[in-house]
Parts: sequence; structure tokens; C-alpha cells
Amino acid sequence: MVTNPGRAQAELAAIVRSSHDAIMGKALDGRITSWNPGAERLYGYTAAEMVGQPAAVLFPPEQQGDEAAILQRISAGERVEQYQTQRVRKDGSRVTVSLTVSPITDEHGTIVGAASVSRGMDPQQQAEARFRGLLDAAPDSIICVDVSGAIVLVNAQAERLLGYRRKELLGQPVEVIITGGVSSEGLRPAMQAGNEPAVVSLHPSVRRKDGTEFPADISLSAFETSGGMVLSVAIRDATERLQVQAERERLMALAERERLQRQLQQAQRLESLGQLAGGIAHDFNNMLGIILNYIGFIQEEVTAAAHGEDQQDWATVRADTEQVKRAAERAAALTHQLLSFARREVVRPQVLDLNTVVADIEQMLHRTLGEHIRLVTDRADGLWPILIDEGQIEQALVNLAVNARDAMPGGGTLTVTTSNQNLDDLAGYDPPVPPGRYVCLQVADTGTGIPKEVLERVFEPFFTTKPSGEGTGLGLATVYGAISQADGHVRITSEDNVGTVVTALLPATDQTPQPAAAVLPCDRTSQQGTILVVEDEDGILEVARRLLTRNGYQVITAATGTEALEKARWHDGPIDLLLADVVMPHMLGTEVAATVRALRPDIHVLYMSGYAQPVLSSHGTLEPGIRLIEKPFTEPDLLNPIREIFAPEQSAGGFPDRPT
Repeated sequence: MVTNPGRAQAELAAIVRSSHDAIMGKALDGRITSWNPGAERLYGYTAAEMVGQPAAVLFPPEQQGDEAAILQRISAGERVEQYQTQRVRKDGSRVTVSLTVSPITDEHGTIVGAASVSRGMDPQQQAEARFRGLLDAAPDSIICVDVSGAIVLVNAQAERLLGYRRKELLGQPVEVIITGGVSSEGLRPAMQAGNEPAVVSLHPSVRRKDGTEFPADISLSAFETSGGMVLSVAIRDATERLQVQAERERLMALAERERLQRQLQQAQRLESLGQLAGGIAHDFNNMLGIILNYIGFIQEEVTAAAHGEDQQDWATVRADTEQVKRAAERAAALTHQLLSFARREVVRPQVLDLNTVVADIEQMLHRTLGEHIRLVTDRADGLWPILIDEGQIEQALVNLAVNARDAMPGGGTLTVTTSNQNLDDLAGYDPPVPPGRYVCLQVADTGTGIPKEVLERVFEPFFTTKPSGEGTGLGLATVYGAISQADGHVRITSEDNVGTVVTALLPATDQTPQPAAAVLPCDRTSQQGTILVVEDEDGILEVARRLLTRNGYQVITAATGTEALEKARWHDGPIDLLLADVVMPHMLGTEVAATVRALRPDIHVLYMSGYAQPVLSSHGTLEPGIRLIEKPFTEPDLLNPIREIFAPEQSAGGFPDRPT
């Protein structure tokens, strides 16, 4: 069928004249070349008034520069679609229009002008247009989906991110672009949730037009429109965020691994030092036991020799021996601190009220600190009981007070605080502490503080910043050992010229504190019983023999485990007690005891040691049924536990039934 060009042109002109839209033609210089009746109705100008006039007549003052930009795009062959703007009517009023501008070409395809179609917008249309404008201005890619899961709206950012043109996505199911388990059905609950935003997935996959996929963060928000409920789906490319997150997690894991390595190295260093300390303490305690007891023997002989003579002649000897005794006692206290740090000292935990401990030791702390330091104690009411060795916690408090005193040479305040803490999150502690009920002991001073490079080493034994001869370096190491041995946790914080705070967390117990047991007096009376003493250190063996013999006991001595077994096997008569050193060459005291008990099932066993690790449990307490005398021991230290063993049997007459 052949179309009549003239007739087609006439029909097109009729369509333009009858259109309700304002349609005008413009030359490339902006002059109006045609003006239809719809334009007359919208703007109030007749065709005669506008043809030949610049289109800028219709532009508000603030938009006078827009015409050149639009014509430049038209000259480049670009089409401007549904551009919402304002125009000025003949009467000076403004009208909001939706404007579409398209190039006009001649028969050769050359762009010779522009066709502009304007449509006035009512308030609802204006609101919808503003919504679309906001949508296009949003930094995130946004699509809108109806109740069926079909895409009904696409913003400009979504076009750029996904590579689709709007018309290619409109009407398509949302699964075209969103994969990774998100479906139309999966979006329904978000629509029913109303206007509350909801995250569908942290990073589902989103597919571009070219088939490539990327992880995305997607958030949903439902809203009501005249056409029904619509779901806004905001899509943000999460690739960079996930890369940053992965790098942050890698760095955090690296930092945590380095922290754990430092912690392990410190634990290994402390463990090695603890083993060294334990070995030193064993030999040292043997020597101190000999020194202390022989000094006691000498003092007794001096007293006997001086009887009836001029006491002045013996005063110097007494003073000298007393100096030796005090030095040996200080050395013994030092070895106890070593063992306490190394967690190899015998721990005798008991249920205590920490407030009572603080109150009992307060006067000693006052004397330790001196008059230039103010002591403040803040003890919480209703403090939970704790399970700890009383001597160790007292020693820890004294050591902390001494350290605080040395940090406040010009005076200051030392505050001792107790409190209950039911802690669920102890992430602030390094290493982290298990949640639970704790009694908190906090000792804070207002001293010079501890430098950061020193703070990491304060719990190491023998580490000190004091001048030579003024500190052993065992004060805080002993605190660390005492708290750790009670399954507690200790940390220290400090700030230069502000002060130092030591915080100890001790597990609370449900047990009830018990009154202290009475101590038997040590009177030298004739005793009964035969005791087999096995000790590899000749000096200690002789000390034990001498002390026991002069108190009426029959004593059999052995320098090795093998010798002890021989004498236990061939001795003619009962042996009531085995007194065995714990650590000996070739055979431990526990091994000797087991074999002797096989020979003599009724025999009692009492251990002695300056390093009792082989008979200790993992918590540092004595294994059940184990009795132990700690070296260096004095005469009362040795005799009292023996009397406790023998007293019930002697009061009953003889040694009938000896428990194993």
C-alpha cells in the first residue's frame, strides 16, 4: 500500500493540533517555530505571540541558562525524557510541567531543531514526580517491587550499577537481578511489616546485565501507593565493604595471634623461672634447715654454759647467733616467696572473709607504710567468702603496700577496696576471665606510676627497677603467684604521676568460714613411738634424729630410699611412723612410702620437703591423706604434727589401729 506523503503530513498536523499536551517546535538557536493549541491552553500565549520568539520567554529567571544546555544535548542527538521543571505562563504564574525534548531531523538525517512536549502536572503528579526525582538523586541503587514481585520502578543509580535501562527492567521479576536465595516469596514478609526497614541478607548476590555478580547489602522498606503496596529495595555494592571487613578481621586475627604468642612466651618464661626457683628453693631450704636448727642448738648450749657465770661474757655470742638466726629466717621467707610465685609452695586454702583479713592486717599495713602515707580501707558489706591460703593473701597485701610506699616517697594515699562483682563480660581483662561471681580486691596508690615498658614485666621474678640491694624483685611476682594459685586473676594499670591500681579477682565460694583450729603447745616431754626417717641430706637427717631422740622417740635413719626399704623390711619390732623427704635421688618419698606400706600396712606417713611439687595436686594443695612438714622446719614445726598423729593412739594406750 502506497502512503500519500501529503496526507500523512496532514494527519500528523491534526494530531499535534488536537493533543492536550503543549507541543512546540524550536530551531537550534532556541527560537520557537511552531505552537499548538495545547501550548496556548497551558501557557496562555497564542501562536502569533510565540512563533519567532525565543523559548527562554517561558523560563523562570533562575533557569535562563538551562535552554542552552538542553539544545546542546539535542544537537548531539540526545533525547531528554520526562524532565520535570517549571515554566512561566503569560500571566506571570508558574506551572510545573513534565517536559520531553527530542531532535527534529530533515530528509538527510541532519538535526535541524527540537520538538518539545510539555504536560502540566496536578498535585498528585507533582508529588509522584518529586518522588521519582528523589529516587534518582539517591546514592544507592533502588528498585521498587509490587506484591507480585515485579519491578515497577528503577532509579538512575540502579541503571548505572546494573547496566540495564529502565524499560528493560520494568515488569521483570526481581529474581532477574537478585540471586542468592532472595525471591518474590521471600519479600512478602517485608511488605507485611509496613514501614519498618528489614535486612533480608547481609550480602546476597546481585546479577548485572552482563552476567557478572557481586555481593550486596540489601535493605527493604514497604510503603502504600494508589496502586497498592510497593516494596523499596535499596541495593548497595558490598564488595569494598567486605574487602575492608576481611582485611580488618585479618589484622585483628594477626594482632590476637601476636598477643597470644606474647602471652605464651611470658607464661613459658614464668614457668621456666618457676622451675628454676623451685630447684633453688629445695636445696636452699635444706641448708637453711640445718643453719636454723644448729643455731638453735648453739643458743641452747650457750644458755646452759652461761648458767651461773657472768652473763656479760656470753652477751656477744648470743647477739651474734641471733643475727645469724634472723638472717636465716629472712632467707627462709625469701624461698617461700620464690615458691609462692612458682606456685610450688604447699597451699592450705581455707574459707575466708576478705574483709576480716584486711581488718586483721590493717595495723601492720599502717606500720609498713609509715606516717607520711594515708591508708584508706573501703570494705563492702555482705562480702562473699573466698577460698585461699590466708598466709598468701596476707603476704600479697603486705607486698602491695610496700610497693605503693616506695612509689610515694613524698607521701600520698593508699586505698584498699573490697567488693562483690557478678561479672558476665570480662573482655577488658587480658587474658579474658571466665564469667562468674568474684570478690574484687583493689589496691590503688597515688604514686609516681609505672612506665609502660616496665608494666609488662612487673610480675616477673627478680625483675626490679629499684637500686641494687633495695629490692628482691619478688614482691609482685609473689602477688601474682598467690592470686593465680587461688584460681584468681590479677591485672595492673598505671599512669605516670597519677598512680597505680592493682585489681585481683578471687572466685567466690558457697562454703562458710570456719573458726581457726587450736594450735597444740610444744612442750618437751618423753614421747613414745618408733620413727623411720629417710632424708638424702646428711645435715637434715642428723637434725631430725637429734630433735626426735631428745624428745623420747626411737629413731631409725636412712640416707636413701633403698636403705629405708631394707630397714623397714628387717627391723625387729614395730615402726609407727615413716618421716620421708619428698624429693630424693633415684626414688621419691611417695615411692618409698608406697613400698613401706606394702611391708607394714599399719604405718603412718609424714612427708617433709622444701619443694613439695611431687605430692601436690594441680591446685597446689596436698593430695588427700598427705601430711607434710615444710622445710626449713624448727623443733615445734617437726614435733607438733607428729604429736597430732600419735596423740589419739597414745591416749588409747599403744598403737592399735593405724589408718593407711
